[in-house]
Amino acid sequence: MNNDRYIAAIEISSSKIIGAIGKTSGRGDLDIIALEQEKCVESVRYGNIQNLEETSTRIARIINKLERKAGVAPRVVGRLFVGLSGRSIRSISSEASLTLQEDTEITQDIIMRLRDEALKKAIDSSLEVVDAVPGIFTVGKTETRNPIGQIGNRIKGSFDLIVCRPEIKRNLSRTITEKAGIKIERFVVTALATAHLILKPEEKRLGCMLVDMGAETTTVSIYKNGGLQYFATIPLGGRNITRDLTTLNLLEERAEEIKTLSGNAIAISQSAVHNLNGLKVQDVNNLVVARAEEIVANVVEQMVYASLKDSDLSGGMKVIGGGCKLARMTELLAQQSNLHVSIGKLPEGIIYIEDSENNPGIESLEVISIAYAAATLSQTDCLEERRESQPTGQPQQPQQSQQPQQPLQGQPVQTRAAVEREEPTVRVKPHKRSLFEGFKRRITNLFSPPEDDESDLLD
Repeated sequence: MNNDRYIAAIEISSSKIIGAIGKTSGRGDLDIIALEQEKCVESVRYGNIQNLEETSTRIARIINKLERKAGVAPRVVGRLFVGLSGRSIRSISSEASLTLQEDTEITQDIIMRLRDEALKKAIDSSLEVVDAVPGIFTVGKTETRNPIGQIGNRIKGSFDLIVCRPEIKRNLSRTITEKAGIKIERFVVTALATAHLILKPEEKRLGCMLVDMGAETTTVSIYKNGGLQYFATIPLGGRNITRDLTTLNLLEERAEEIKTLSGNAIAISQSAVHNLNGLKVQDVNNLVVARAEEIVANVVEQMVYASLKDSDLSGGMKVIGGGCKLARMTELLAQQSNLHVSIGKLPEGIIYIEDSENNPGIESLEVISIAYAAATLSQTDCLEERRESQPTGQPQQPQQSQQPQQPLQGQPVQTRAAVEREEPTVRVKPHKRSLFEGFKRRITNLFSPPEDDESDLLD
């Protein structure tokens, strides 16, 4: 009996769109049989789709290419798991408690009631909850992360509510379902999915920071004692460095090339020789270093907002995303955070990339993580037989799913939630060309919302 299932996933960022199809047999592994990507400039800003038509056209091209792969054809993509990311995504802590009858056994239904109570305390009309990540539960006087089966007459639980602006999901639905004609099976919070795949359980217990450095945003997820402790998105990324270099009278394409080939996150001694097509190496270096220091200062400061010190994160820092490819970026992060910093990698023996020719390397980690979360936390098969009337390369009309559309959390816990919500008030420091300590002095209120911003959320 063939138990193979096929998962189709897509990640839409401010620099590119990547689609993937993976095959899983239910043994816990995932074989990526098709990968395709399209550059996406200006039509997506900070994770939110701005140009629906252009984005849907690029998605349709990606799906067309995926469907033509030998491991996929003649089947077509009927459903997609879609990554959620962007600068409005963050976490809000919420707690709730229930009084029970004497000696009540804690069940999944009780946990769901507790989660619903936590949601009521944090609902705000301007935000939408996309996931509710369970934290520590207290049954009677005993703390635990897995209360199912314990006995008590009172339970208290904490949840990290992952929230975003409603238009993030709305624009994704309009682009993928209405225009490209493909059903969105579920939304997956990209940061949770990548942590689920890349971070080891012992790293989450010891304390570990996962940093995803994208084109326009940098996402920071901090884990401690086995669970999510903090989650925020910084509106700074690698494209900020590129745009700084355009002040040297460069087109953005050329500025990106120079950043990639000659940029360095740490200041280096260079003579003022014109050896970059008329540009002074020192001028390039000054701009790159200044912005790299600003990004790193904001990343490191997240430990303060999470009420943690570097000594609390003995699992170190894992870095992914295109931004970490800047020369010596990981070294700068290590210097300023006092953490062991390493590049995040796919775990061995779980993920196999068959379509290595189209693999963009570290930048494909997000979409692969989305596919892996979908494969391990759902039973959906995203491919279907091509209808005779359906010409090759044309999108399928969205099919009605037997399952309700719910967000898919990237962490396999019994108390997984599936709701949604929104917008962080994130402030970014002005660009200063100074050393790290200069950034440090100005950073205190960077992510603090206005005094009345969250009062209604945590009421």
